[in-house]
Amino acid sequence: MKKYRNTIEFEVYGPYALFSDPVMRVGGEKTSYHIPTYEALKGIVESVYWKPTIMWIIDAVRVMNPIQTETKGIRPIAYNGGNELAYYTYLKDVKYQVRAHFEMNYNHPELEADRNENKHHNIAKRMVQRGGRRDIFLGVRECQAFVEPCVFGMGESHYDTMTGELDYGFMYHGITYADEAILEEDKHKMTVRFWKPVMKKGGIIEFIRPEDCIQKRHIREMKPKVFGTDNFTGLKEFTIEEVGE
Repeated sequence: MKKYRNTIEFEVYGPYALFSDPVMRVGGEKTSYHIPTYEALKGIVESVYWKPTIMWIIDAVRVMNPIQTETKGIRPIAYNGGNELAYYTYLKDVKYQVRAHFEMNYNHPELEADRNENKHHNIAKRMVQRGGRRDIFLGVRECQAFVEPCVFGMGESHYDTMTGELDYGFMYHGITYADEAILEEDKHKMTVRFWKPVMKKGGIIEFIRPEDCIQKRHIREMKPKVFGTDNFTGLKEFTIEEVGE
C-alpha cells in the first residue's frame, strides 16, 4: 500500500457509529454498515482540517475492535411534526486507524495562490495532534468521536489473526460533488458512487479512488462553488497555524 509524502495517519474512536447510504436515511429505520464508508471517513478528515484548495483522498482504514452492533429505540421528529418510534442499529465500541493524503483541487483556479503543499501538510498534522478543528462524529451527529495521531498498522487489531478475506459486496462509496469532480463525465454534476470493499488480514480495507468507481449514478446538475473574499474567510483564518505559532 503506497504511502504519499503528504499523508496523515490517525486513530478515531467512539462508543457508537452509524455508517449508511444517505438514501436509506430518509426516514424510519436506520441500520449501519459493518464498516466505515469512504464518505464518512472523508468527513472525519475534513473535520480535522479542510480548505477548498485541497481535496482529501482516503487510502485505507484498519478496523481495530471487534465488529458488534446494538439496536436502540429512538423517537426522532417526524416530517409532519411530533415524534415516532424507530429502531436504529448502531456499531458499538468502535476504533479505526485511518490513512489519507491530499491533492490540489484544480477545480478552484481562484485559489491558485494557496496551493502550498508543505503548508497544508504541516497544518493538517498539527490539527491531528489537536484532535481536529471541528467536532468529530462517526457517520451521524449523535455518534461523537475522538481523534488521536497514530502510526497506521501499529498496535493490535481484533482481526490480526483472521484467515482469508471478507467480501462486503455492493456498497455505497460516496458522493462526488462538482467541486471535486476529476473525470470530464462528472463535471458539473453530483454523482453517487458504489464499490465492493474487501477486508484483508489485520482488519485493513484499502479504498479505491473516487474516479475509479465504475458503478455510479449522476443525481443532478450542479455548478462548482467559487470561493472569494466576499464568501470565504478561510484564506485568512489559518494565519496562526500557517506560521506555526
